[in-house]
Order: sequence, then C-alpha cells, then structure tokens
Amino acid sequence: MATANQIKYRMGQAKKKLAKLNKDLASTKANIKKLESDVKKAKVAEKSKPKKKAAAKKKAAPKKAKRAAKKAK
Repeated sequence: MATANQIKYRMGQAKKKLAKLNKDLASTKANIKKLESDVKKAKVAEKSKPKKKAAAKKKAAPKKAKRAAKKAK
C-alpha cells in the first residue's frame, strides 16, 4: 500500500502532465485554425486563377505526301 507522501507525489505528477497536455491542446487548436484558413485561401486562389489552354498540336503532314516526295528524288 502506498504512503500519503507517495500519493501526493503521484497527484503532483498527474497535475503537471495534465497542465502540459492542456497547453499542447491549445497550441494544436491554434495550428488547426491556421491551417483551415490556409486551405480556404488556397481554394479561393485556385478558383480565381485562369485555366491554361492546352498547346495546339502541330498537324503531321500526310504520309502520302512524304512518300511522293521521296519517290520524286
């Protein structure tokens, strides 16, 4: 069985741990809010950005024309 001093010590340790966890919880909540606002800003930026058009592909010369050119030489 634990003595009164041991129980007091364990209570003190538990209180320290709880205080540390509460502090971490508050900082984590702040980080989450910051990240959520960053996501909102990124979504707005994506919507306002004009989409790029695909580059026009060069048309290949017809194969018959190439064959005719080779035969002519």
